[in-house]
Amino acid sequence: MLTSVLAGFANSIALIAAIGAQNAFVLRQGLRREHVWAVVIICALSDALLISIGVAGMGTAIADRPMLLQVAKWCGAAFLLSYAVLAARRAMRPAVLDPGEARPATLRATLVACLAFTYLNPHVYLDTVLLLGAVASQHRYQWVFAAGAVTASVVWFAALGGAAHKLAPVLARPAAWRVLDGVVAAIMVAIALGLLLA
Repeated sequence: MLTSVLAGFANSIALIAAIGAQNAFVLRQGLRREHVWAVVIICALSDALLISIGVAGMGTAIADRPMLLQVAKWCGAAFLLSYAVLAARRAMRPAVLDPGEARPATLRATLVACLAFTYLNPHVYLDTVLLLGAVASQHRYQWVFAAGAVTASVVWFAALGGAAHKLAPVLARPAAWRVLDGVVAAIMVAIALGLLLA
């Protein structure tokens, strides 16, 4: 059982630790100290749900319906490109990017964005549902594997959101926010193009 827990943790952390749309969003919220723990909870609960769906066998069912993956791919790419445009616009106006001066987002708007980054990203389904579901099926204790994977998700998002504010002194200057948003925009475009060209 311990082997399954550790395998679940290791596989999950390897997938979610890569810089992506959801992680960039959590990082930005952590830096701005805006609704951080609500975002962390939504991300962790969403991962727990998707991991459970994959381990329960939905990953195999989705893999048999490529049309669903195509629809998710195009919707996800459109969303990521839209967010890239917004990040690029913020990067061009660094004076607005000072976290002390920028208008804080409402909790509702933040949660809607968080849910969109989570459920409109096809990589979430490919990695969390399909891949982790397939790996879990190779373990005798599938739900123990899932528990390890969920634990990794909780640890990662809590660490990312909770520790992001330690970078605040570095990012107190508008120019630093310009760089951050420029990097975020580039990541979103790269992920969107990767989806469309795959």
